[in-house]
Amino acid sequence: MHKSIVFNLPVSFLRESDQFVAYTPALDLSTSGPTLEEAKKNFTEAVGIFFDEIVEMGTFEDVLLDLGWKKHNEEFIPPVVISQGMESVRVPFAHP
Repeated sequence: MHKSIVFNLPVSFLRESDQFVAYTPALDLSTSGPTLEEAKKNFTEAVGIFFDEIVEMGTFEDVLLDLGWKKHNEEFIPPVVISQGMESVRVPFAHP
């Protein structure tokens, strides 16, 4: 019998050319699809594969802690996105 855990993950959806990209900083994981709905479906599948792999490899706790998750009692809590926006950054570079 398989147990399941529900995590509320922060996810950003971006449009890149003809693809929609889904990205979660909580797992540093992204996926894409030709439509927003497909990107959401692929995201759910990718998260499932991610957790299957770290459980199978026995690295569940280590990976989540390395990604900034906190362990409270026996529960893992993902990092919280406190702000998302645009920042202007000046980057000097030499012209060829």
